Amino acid sequence: MSEPANPRPDLKANATRTPGSVIAAIVAISAAASLFLCWLVYYHVPTDIAGTRLLFLPALNALLNALSALALIAGFRYIRSSRVGAHRAAMFTAFVFSSVFLVTYIVNHALHGDMRFHGQGAIRPVYFALLISHIVLSVIALPMILITFFLSLSGRFPAHRRLARFTFPIWLYVSVTGVIVYSLLASYR
Repeated sequence: MSEPANPRPDLKANATRTPGSVIAAIVAISAAASLFLCWLVYYHVPTDIAGTRLLFLPALNALLNALSALALIAGFRYIRSSRVGAHRAAMFTAFVFSSVFLVTYIVNHALHGDMRFHGQGAIRPVYFALLISHIVLSVIALPMILITFFLSLSGRFPAHRRLARFTFPIWLYVSVTGVIVYSLLASYR
């Protein structure tokens, strides 16, 4: 009498599924972070109203966004050429740059509040279209990035690949438009 090839097929199926509780926790943390950032940017009274401390933070934020975008592009190129180790290193680098960006962004807004755009004419709707799309997609990108990393780190590579197809362009767009928004703010100051 021969044994079945896989006596517990449910174990293999469960190993390839993403745990709903982890996804729910990521979404909840992302929502809480987004609400906190909304409060910080639009309702919090800045602590450095005179604007005398850490004035380099907006430029640093733009630099971190640019470095994240470059790491994302490198990671994309690496995975396209099947260099998985280099891809993983580039994506972790992008994640670190984005994480440091988030910390410096919080510090900047806690100190200085929201920057007003002073441009007039045709540039104004362009700026606000970029800003709104940047904000909306950054809220969407946060849980997507975290879930994509979770899928990779837990060895769920087919699901990782499926989600990364959407995460990558959104994350890249958010990084690039962050630099453009900063550049527009700085040039019309």
